[in-house]
Amino acid sequence: MTNAIYIAYYFKVQPLQPTTDILIAQLGIAGFESFVETQEGVSAYIQKQQWNKTILKNIQILKSKEFEISYTSEEIKQTNWNQEWENNFNPITVDNICTIRAPFHKKPNTKLDIIIEPKMSFGTGHHETTHMMIQHILKNNFKNKAVLDMGCGTGVLAILAEKKGAKPIDAVDYDNWCYENSLENIAQNKCKHITVIQGDASVLKNKKYDIIIANINRNILLQDMQTYVSCLNKKGILFLSGFYNDDIPLITAECEKNMLKFQEKLERNNWVSLKFLN
Repeated sequence: MTNAIYIAYYFKVQPLQPTTDILIAQLGIAGFESFVETQEGVSAYIQKQQWNKTILKNIQILKSKEFEISYTSEEIKQTNWNQEWENNFNPITVDNICTIRAPFHKKPNTKLDIIIEPKMSFGTGHHETTHMMIQHILKNNFKNKAVLDMGCGTGVLAILAEKKGAKPIDAVDYDNWCYENSLENIAQNKCKHITVIQGDASVLKNKKYDIIIANINRNILLQDMQTYVSCLNKKGILFLSGFYNDDIPLITAECEKNMLKFQEKLERNNWVSLKFLN
């Protein structure tokens, strides 16, 4: 991956919210794999081999008259990415308990300190969905629980789960860059109980967990719900995020069909995270 070439799109949007969140969600479905929110909008990145000239054709928000969106694009080399993050990645503290920062940031005074080299992976804590998942982990018991972090991105949620006492932990992502980045971040945080697996839900066969964390997107969650439930131990917990308030009826219906019981909802800027019990 060190020689991978990326196409970068730099979007200027008005108003910033909810335009930026909707745009990121739609670009993610189209294949864009990393985003940096800026003061003017968002920068989005996709591997050149996944890109085509009509990549934005089905991005519905670009056709909407409710929002003002303009953009430019360029081809970049991955080696430019570290500087991008140093320019744009600021530390984040969740509930005054957990700080997520890059190695070049000052060590915080919070109880939990996680160091992340985000690079091209999703999951710095800045996005609403990751933030809510962190909140779930902070206020639930993870001690000696077998945990799955599905769609792990940077591995930040798996790392936090270990810091909360979970073991063993599987961190799964289909993307090779996320796989490599998670390994790097796990080593950076001196974690000893996390296994990183490259793949999709098919790698979960015969696995069992007390807690499953799935921060992906609505369509993947609906598609893989039965697999998650089959892996969940009795009285296990399923945390879901990566979707909007409007998606709750679909997600809830699929969960209830699989005999899961709704427990809690978190919400940030129209993004939601749900907790279900087996």
